[in-house]
Parts: sequence; structure tokens; C-alpha cells
Amino acid sequence: MVISHFQQFLGEATVRDPGAVHELLGPESLYGLYISWCLLHRITPVPAPDFRAGMRRCGIDIHHSGLAMTGPAAADYILASHPDFS
Repeated sequence: MVISHFQQFLGEATVRDPGAVHELLGPESLYGLYISWCLLHRITPVPAPDFRAGMRRCGIDIHHSGLAMTGPAAADYILASHPDFS
């Protein structure tokens, strides 16, 4: 079975956090994390509507994902989102 780059992104850059009190990754931050992951892998990110469709195919509700970020893409996304941390 071929793994889509969306599945690879989810496996490398996210973790399930069922005990989270609040939503950790909403639509905007999930897409931002995806863009960071793509840049690190030298993959051209797909437009937001295609990303949302890809997440649906992977069984992810982007509004209630239950996902937290992890790995190098998480660090890149945080630093890119908050340049004062650099």
C-alpha cells in the first residue's frame, strides 16, 4: 500500500493527544505545520482546500483533530510563527 504524503506528514509531525483539555491543533495551525513539514522535505505544499480534502481522506477532522505537533516541523513552525523566539 502506498502511503500518501499526507499520511507521512501525520506520522512524522503529529501525535494523538486524547487527554488534551483544549484543541491543540486547529485548522490554521495544522496547515501551518504541514507547510513547515513540506519545506523541510522539499515538497511543494498543496493549497489549503486540497490539504483539507487530504486530511478528510486520512480520517482527520481539522476542527477537532486531537493532534499535537512533534518533531523538526514543529520546531520550524513555532519559530516561524513567533520570530521573537529566534
